[in-house]
Amino acid sequence: MGNSLRYESFANEIIIKKEAITNKSSVEHANKKIEELIQYGIVNIDKPQGPTSHQVSDYVQKILGISKAGHSGTLDPNVTGVLPIALGRATRIVQALLNSGKEYIALMHLHREVSESQIKKCLVSFTGKIKQLPPIKSSVKRVLRQREVYYLDILEIEEKDVLFRVGCEAGTYIRKLIHDIGLKLGCGAHMVELRRTKAGPFDESTLVSLYDLKDGYEFWKKENEERYLRKIIQPVENAVKHLPKIWVFDSTVEPLCHGADLKLPGISKFSARIKKSDMVAIMTLKDELIALGNSLMSANEMLAERGIAVKTRKVFMKMCKLKC
Repeated sequence: MGNSLRYESFANEIIIKKEAITNKSSVEHANKKIEELIQYGIVNIDKPQGPTSHQVSDYVQKILGISKAGHSGTLDPNVTGVLPIALGRATRIVQALLNSGKEYIALMHLHREVSESQIKKCLVSFTGKIKQLPPIKSSVKRVLRQREVYYLDILEIEEKDVLFRVGCEAGTYIRKLIHDIGLKLGCGAHMVELRRTKAGPFDESTLVSLYDLKDGYEFWKKENEERYLRKIIQPVENAVKHLPKIWVFDSTVEPLCHGADLKLPGISKFSARIKKSDMVAIMTLKDELIALGNSLMSANEMLAERGIAVKTRKVFMKMCKLKC
C-alpha cells in the first residue's frame, strides 16, 4: 500500500541477506552545495488558503529560479496544510507520494443538532473500506470506487459543529465523506474547513511557508548565508521514508543508474514488509536513493539466489553523485 500511516510500526524490520561495507563515499545533505539542493530536494510547504496546488508549485519554482517543480497531490484552493513540493530533478519523486496515505483535520457542520452518541456511532461506520462516488467537480471519472479510512477520531463537538481527524487512503474525498455522513445521520452536513496534516512521510513538523522560502532564498542570495535555506530544503530521500526499501551492493549501483532491473545477487538487505507489486525504493548502503521500482517478489522470495527482484521505473541517481 505504501503509506506511512499504515507502515510506520514496521519501518525497522529489515532482513539482511548478506552483510556488506560500502567503499563509496557520499556527500551528506549538510555538505552538499546549496545549488544542488535547490535542483534536487523537496520542500514541505504550508499551503495557504486561496491558490491552487499548481499555483503554489509555480510560486516555489519562481522563488528559487528553477525550471520545474511538482506537487504531491492536489488540494482544493480553500484547503490548507501539508503540500510537499519536489524541486528540479527530484520532481519524479512525487509518484512515490501520490498514492501514500493522507491525514486531515476537518470541521463538519451538521444541518441540525444530533446527539453525540449518534455522531460517534455514525463515524465508526465510516471507518475501514467505504464506497465513494467522486464529486461532480473532480479530475477523475465519476464511478463508484472503494477507499479505506484508517481512523476517524472526533476532536470536539460544539452544538452542530464537529471537529475530527481522519487518516485515509489517497484519493479519498473528505468533502464527499462529510456529505455522506450527513446523509446517514439523516440531518445533512457540509464541510466548513479542511487542513491536511500528513501526506506520506511529511507532516506539520517540517512545514514552511512561501514567505519562509522566499526569505531563506533572499538571505542566501544577498547575504551569502545558506543555513536557513538548508533547513527548509529536505533531501529527496525524505520523500521515500514511507516506502519499503532494498539496499544494494556498491557494484550494483552503476547498472541501476543506467536503468537496469535489480537482480537478486545485487541485494544486501531489504524491508521485511515487501509484497509483490509494491513500489520500493532502491538505496545505496549510504542510504542514498538510486531508483524507484516495482517489486516482482515478496520479501521471502528475495532470499533466493537468482531472479529479478525489482522492475526499475524511475532512476534518480547520477553516477557522479557516488564517488570512489
